Amino acid sequence: MRRLFTGCLVALLLILNTLVLIGPLLVFALLKLVFSGYMRDYFSAGVMWIAETWAQIDKAIFALCIPTQWDIRGAEGLRTDTSYLVVCNHQSWVDIPALIQALNRRAPFFKFFLKKELIWVPLLGLAWWALDYPFMKRYSKAFLQRHPELRGHDLEITREACELFKRQPVTVVNYLEGTRMSAAKREAQASPFDHLLVPKAGGVAFVLAAMGEQLDRLLDVTVVYPCNGLSPDGPGERIPGFWDLCCGRVPKVIIDIQSRGIDPALWQGDYENDPVFRLQVQGWVNDMWREKDRRIAQLKAGG
Repeated sequence: MRRLFTGCLVALLLILNTLVLIGPLLVFALLKLVFSGYMRDYFSAGVMWIAETWAQIDKAIFALCIPTQWDIRGAEGLRTDTSYLVVCNHQSWVDIPALIQALNRRAPFFKFFLKKELIWVPLLGLAWWALDYPFMKRYSKAFLQRHPELRGHDLEITREACELFKRQPVTVVNYLEGTRMSAAKREAQASPFDHLLVPKAGGVAFVLAAMGEQLDRLLDVTVVYPCNGLSPDGPGERIPGFWDLCCGRVPKVIIDIQSRGIDPALWQGDYENDPVFRLQVQGWVNDMWREKDRRIAQLKAGG
């Protein structure tokens, strides 16, 4: 009963925070549509400030209401006046609060590439639109075979989004697995990794092509739930959900950040049309994923 009360209280406070701040955020977003040039950049900065304030208040709510320990490693030296590319493993909606804990007001407010259907999420869909989050429509291979004219449509959206990102410092977050990891998905893919799904290199390749010279560093972020997302009240093996976090059932989250330089060769080719360059980028991504898989095992063992 106590955990249920905690979950309801945290959820209510998060909703109130969103309701209070979404109004000013949308006002600044509409002003962005009206103005251009430096005035548009001014209102865009206002939208970012409101979003960072919303995230900071969410952090305070979690700190006051739940006992989760956020073990953040490697955040030293991050700056808000430059742009980063973040690649991260993806297991749960708790990954989003984990990134907020690690990066908010240490780096520019981050942007995700979202599934188009998420624009209909109450309140948050409007907020994501206001923040210029790109909404992607994913097509199956069978659908693309029937409609080849739509092939490459997502990559064009990526290019357009990155053009907007060039006007201000930004942290672009890319979940290379494309979906949340689960044991069933890993088995269905016959993934060669113990803790990860097979990564997709196309999205990150086009972000690099569009923004490579603007990006200062790559932040390789690994999120681990060393206690399997469960409270010490009982044993079990599962990835925690957002409700588990709200109820205080996630005792510890490790957010490990490895800052890496980005080889200019990674954005100086044609990923779509050059098979040699495509293999080069895919090899770089796979090497990074093999190292991340080993790191997850180490963090779980010693976390």
